[in-house]
Amino acid sequence: MVLPLEGLTVVAIEQAVAAPFATSRLADAGARVIRIERPEGDFARGYDRAAKGQSSYFVWLNRGKEVVIADLTKEADRQVLRDLLRTADVLVQNLKPGALGRLGFTAEELARLNPRLISCAISGYGDSGPMASRKAYDLLIQAESGLASLTGGPEAPARVGISVVDIATGATAHAAILEALIRRGLTGQGSAITISMFDVMADWLTVPLLNAEAGQVPRRNGLRHPSIAPYGVFECRCGGQILLSVQNDREWRNLARELLGDAALGQDARFATNLARVENRAGTDRQVALALAALSAEEAAEVLARADVAFAGVNDMAALSRHPHLRRITVETPAGPVSYPAPAPRVTGEERRYGPVPALPVR
Repeated sequence: MVLPLEGLTVVAIEQAVAAPFATSRLADAGARVIRIERPEGDFARGYDRAAKGQSSYFVWLNRGKEVVIADLTKEADRQVLRDLLRTADVLVQNLKPGALGRLGFTAEELARLNPRLISCAISGYGDSGPMASRKAYDLLIQAESGLASLTGGPEAPARVGISVVDIATGATAHAAILEALIRRGLTGQGSAITISMFDVMADWLTVPLLNAEAGQVPRRNGLRHPSIAPYGVFECRCGGQILLSVQNDREWRNLARELLGDAALGQDARFATNLARVENRAGTDRQVALALAALSAEEAAEVLARADVAFAGVNDMAALSRHPHLRRITVETPAGPVSYPAPAPRVTGEERRYGPVPALPVR
């Protein structure tokens, strides 16, 4: 089986999560990924010890890569990097803005070394503007962008429970690199891509921003949707919780008939449209809560499925670990094999193999 990026070489001067997320996907697709680590190693190697004594972050995002140790403050090691870049296809880096240029690897020098090179620089705030030189990490951008103001319950902002800014930025970088590879296939020319974590989150926050600018300031709703009702968590007779989502008025009529036992509520002016249900959210939710409180979680699931209304369990990580839809891969690591969730894309007729996680070489 020939993988889509087989034969391409990626040089990654990367640390933490955002850039490693992008390059892990390139490695999965067959690219040779050479990550440059400082002699003491990527600090993400020490984030935790959850994966057989190794960092869960590092094991997740660095499968299938090679490691070259280099201290880029030394000319001999900078020459090693130059030699790699002369024949590389892609350079990904998330150093502080300007750091690589100060080491002699400006955009102009990279283009001179290799006109076909696609470079992708990831930063917190881009390479211009009043905050361009500021260090940035996931939670800092969650706060600075306003994402945290939308997350949590009414009492206080909260962090999204995963490194969502880093992951979103890595996914954006991955897509941009693939676009640049397609363009290079048409023109023969490389590209210089810059991606800021703040820009990625601002893009993702378009809907709440436009609502706020229209005078409808979003409020923290916990597990309730701000503009759709009923869309939230309800408790069943057994104490189990179900999150249900009515996406349109037809589904509401189904719910009224099958769950609420009163088809007339489907046409009632207080509930017949989503706008009415949101305006009368307390009454809407009360109707649903009373009906579900009389059912077990299993009975509720049967009724909601019959009504063709979307619903989900409110699970934790223990439930995810045993979930019937959880697909896993197993990768080799220096401490032995580690099993974790499989990458989402699946290609019919292809069974991907995933390379080992590299140890930090002894120099």
